[in-house]
Amino acid sequence: MIYQMFEVQAAMVKQAKFVSRMTNAWLQAAMPTPPRPVLIDQLAATCEMIATGGITHDCPPYDIKTSTYGNREVAVMEEVIHTTPFATLRRFAKEGAEGQPKILVVAPMSGHFATLLRGTVRTLLPDNDVYITDWHNARDVPLSAGAFDLDDCIAHIMQFIEILGPGSHVLAVCQPAVPVLAAVSLMAQSGSRAQPRSMTLMAGPIDTRINPTKVNELANDKPIEWFKRHLIGTVPYGYEGAGRRVYPGFMQLTAFIAMNAERHKKAYMDFHENLAKGDEAKAAQHRKFYDEYLAVMDLPAEFYLETVEKVFQRHDLPMGNLTWRGQKVDPSAIRRTALFAVEGELDDICAIGQTMAALDLCVGLRPTMKRYHLQTGVGHYGVFNGKRWQREIYPRVRTMIHAHSA
Repeated sequence: MIYQMFEVQAAMVKQAKFVSRMTNAWLQAAMPTPPRPVLIDQLAATCEMIATGGITHDCPPYDIKTSTYGNREVAVMEEVIHTTPFATLRRFAKEGAEGQPKILVVAPMSGHFATLLRGTVRTLLPDNDVYITDWHNARDVPLSAGAFDLDDCIAHIMQFIEILGPGSHVLAVCQPAVPVLAAVSLMAQSGSRAQPRSMTLMAGPIDTRINPTKVNELANDKPIEWFKRHLIGTVPYGYEGAGRRVYPGFMQLTAFIAMNAERHKKAYMDFHENLAKGDEAKAAQHRKFYDEYLAVMDLPAEFYLETVEKVFQRHDLPMGNLTWRGQKVDPSAIRRTALFAVEGELDDICAIGQTMAALDLCVGLRPTMKRYHLQTGVGHYGVFNGKRWQREIYPRVRTMIHAHSA
């Protein structure tokens, strides 16, 4: 009944948001210009908070219209390269991209849309021909499309790398570090001509036995049967995926917010204060972040449960027990794909050492083909977004890509 309960709550919230919008509109019409009584400003701020807050299942736009090529600004157009029921391979096409390294950005399937990596893509665009795995919301995928598990995720990544062709690069952000490493391992094992030149793993849970975080502890606190019983819901009628079993995105979001409840509480208190005093610039920053953060997508139940069990509970990859459709995944087979592992000093989701573990698994790589960077002063999100990503992390990623593009 998880999903049904959420739908009832969502309907109530929708009504509250409607009333708040109407009230705020009336206040603005009655007293359009300051000075106004402080109580009116406070009430208007409260109305806007309610009207613009809350969870949505609407994928935000990437909204990347331009980039740079050399010293010129050039237009960016989104192109659909390939589509499956569960994902779209999307390209951010621009003038001059044909001569640049092709890079596949593998977005996490962790309750948010791939648009969360908008800033990552913007930074990569001037120097690279950028593609992204645009995963679909599971509640919009009809049952007739079948299941989607961890093996299917790995298969999608291999297929997309094959589409990019020989000489490409791959960059995984967070959760897909495991399926990306598995995909590249399998491509090496089969001798694929499309093995990527480089693989960048950023803040990913390669070995969660190392410096366990609260997230890791929660994943191990209960047996997998508990997750099946308590965290899996059924998509209600009215959606294309009606009847599909999913891990609802709002469950994941609730867990993330609970981890940093005080931080989010303060953010909303500051938002209310900025609205009340008319500081639109700061209010806009809040909206920009939370419009994205509160947009959630559902995950196929089989994918979520296998990820919990194989990655966080059994540690199949670092233990040498991960298989793909009956075939053992062997990272030691990787010899042609350079590896770069990136971690954040303050990451409370994927701790120091968990991503670096990939370097030890890839024993077939020469030391000169393996690099590691620990970024000081950033948490999980800061590894792939923000000023430190742009100024300190990305230049190292660029160096890795271009060093292995010849």
